[in-house]
Amino acid sequence: NGAMQVAQRGTSSTTSNTYSTVDRFQLRTSGVDEEPTQAQADVASGTTPFTLGFRKAFKITNGNQTSGAGTSDYIWFEHRLESQDMANSGWNYTSSSSFITFSFWIKSSVAQTFKGYLRVIDGTTYQYPFETGSLSADTWTKVTKIVPGNSNISFDNDANFGFQINIFPFYGTDVTDNSVTENAWAAFASSARMKDNTSTWYTTNDATLEITGMQLEVGSVATEFEHKSFAVEERLCKRYFQRFTKATHGQTPFTGHLTSAVGIIGHVFSVVMRATPSISQSNNFNVYTASTNNVKTDLNIEAAPQGFRTLIQSMTGTNGHACQIDFETNTILDFSSEL
Repeated sequence: NGAMQVAQRGTSSTTSNTYSTVDRFQLRTSGVDEEPTQAQADVASGTTPFTLGFRKAFKITNGNQTSGAGTSDYIWFEHRLESQDMANSGWNYTSSSSFITFSFWIKSSVAQTFKGYLRVIDGTTYQYPFETGSLSADTWTKVTKIVPGNSNISFDNDANFGFQINIFPFYGTDVTDNSVTENAWAAFASSARMKDNTSTWYTTNDATLEITGMQLEVGSVATEFEHKSFAVEERLCKRYFQRFTKATHGQTPFTGHLTSAVGIIGHVFSVVMRATPSISQSNNFNVYTASTNNVKTDLNIEAAPQGFRTLIQSMTGTNGHACQIDFETNTILDFSSEL
């Protein structure tokens, strides 16, 4: 979702420290006086990203940080990848003569440099600090980082969290140190993850930062962005999150049958999820049989990566007859297997 096309949860939010808008990217905060707004924003026509096919960006609008830049304050943009995707990428990651290239487009309303780091999670945790270079205000800039392998990093061949991409509008000095060497691998140091961050953006009310066109590829050259259709990107995102609502799944998305006053209803996900998902339900469900409508607030769902089933108790109807679930207007049913 590097072109920021898919936003299953919504297009604007002030809820941080979770996935809230653009799929697969989250905004994390701490110590802020006012939460920033994150949004899936339009890329303006006539700009260089627009002419290259980008129509959406992840946009961060700062809150009013009236108490200034605290040492433990942060606004943190993050993306996580599975270990197996790195292990099977074709990158000879233990060799310093084998490379990956990380690139993205970025625009800030404030002229300054921003910091970030890549992080390997498996084995001995390693970090790769970098900076964007000096950005001109309100100007899209492409950032490219060519990253060599290192004999100390490793990736497990599994579906767990293995690689992290971090870009910081701001992080206080609790985790920064100007002795850090940029553009080089080093053992992860919690109190020295990157060089000190400039605080101008963070202390500017309503400052904005936009990111799009994020791509990680094997090799030492940043090739043209691999645009995918919306349908393909959406299916890839559904490995990590799937949302069911009345608007997206119609009047009767799930059907089953009655057995001894229990409604047994199952559903197969359109995409197998990364792991057994967590489940979030809000508002009421209408469960229909041939003879009655039962209003339920909790479907008592059992989920697996392939799908789910629910055993709905105290139903009225005849054994073997069909039953079906209908969402009320504001009902949401979420399944998440995010990293």
